[in-house]
Amino acid sequence: MTDSRDEPLVLGIETSCDETGVGIVRGTTLLADAVASSVDEHARFGGVVPEVASRAHLEAMVPTIDRALKDAGVSARDLDGIAVTAGPGLAGALLVGVSAAKAYAYALGKPLYGVNHLASHICVDQLEHGALPEPTMALLVSGGHSSLLLSSDITSDVRPMGATIDDAAGEAFDKIARVLNLGFPGGPVIDRYAREGDPGAIAFPRGLTGPRDPAYDFSFSGLKTAVARWIEAKRAAGEEVPVRDVAASFQEAVVDVLTRKAVRACKDEGVDHLMIGGGVAANSRLRALAQERCEAAGIRLRVPRPKLCTDNGAMVAALGAEMVARNRPASSWDLPADSSLPVTEPHVPGHRHDHDHVHEISKENLYS
Repeated sequence: MTDSRDEPLVLGIETSCDETGVGIVRGTTLLADAVASSVDEHARFGGVVPEVASRAHLEAMVPTIDRALKDAGVSARDLDGIAVTAGPGLAGALLVGVSAAKAYAYALGKPLYGVNHLASHICVDQLEHGALPEPTMALLVSGGHSSLLLSSDITSDVRPMGATIDDAAGEAFDKIARVLNLGFPGGPVIDRYAREGDPGAIAFPRGLTGPRDPAYDFSFSGLKTAVARWIEAKRAAGEEVPVRDVAASFQEAVVDVLTRKAVRACKDEGVDHLMIGGGVAANSRLRALAQERCEAAGIRLRVPRPKLCTDNGAMVAALGAEMVARNRPASSWDLPADSSLPVTEPHVPGHRHDHDHVHEISKENLYS
């Protein structure tokens, strides 16, 4: 029997948007998942302000790392590696995380792994349901991404099947919540109102679902506009807007398209597993409809618990641990923060570290 202590112990740092996430993983076991959110600071603007997010990361970084180490009951010197989101995301926010990861890795004499935000969202499911099947079809839905991805090896092979051509699903949720005066972020509040509404009350459009449309791409801009105009027409006529029915009908239009295309991709590729991740994966109706359609198609559905669906350091640590376990090359010290890092690059390797030199400057009492 393998001693769990032989499995890689990795700390992950996530700062792609407004969450400062630090996770610690041993193999596929989650030891700590510390998060500091700046969402309240963005609420009055109705969306994430990049400069505000970057400053919040700077303030939260060291305390959040300290909290994660304490929660995990480990010393920084025990780590086998440090992983960090190198992209995609907000450039300034990413830079804070990458700079912090370099500083800790260099001072501790540990290998550095720059990983892809989207691949991390897939890999986090290993912490919930065990090793990922190979291949795995993944539907990632968040405020910045709506993607269908096929992965045969999460550390080296992630193939885009489809993506949003305009607004991401989470972005559409935020915008409709703003039109309905429900606040920010929009996903949770629309989900809550939709539970008391009729999803069939209003026939909102399903984008890119025609016979000549791309099979796996998504478009939510037209839906967003249609919902906004419907609400504006009601208000112009002096009529009360049925907020719960609007929320339910809008939500149904989004999740109908997402699940329909995901199941179709699984069938077309002969893949019997579907993983759903990203912040919108916490949506109760998306989970329910995906389960219903996957069961009907003989597909096994894997969805992490809601806390692991939103941006977090645990997902970065999970992918970092997989990099270590599979002996993937570490990243170089000039690892960039790449706001448009393609998903086809699950991690950003580089030149080998000069660890002998690094150990020379390590402090014996650093995080003892």
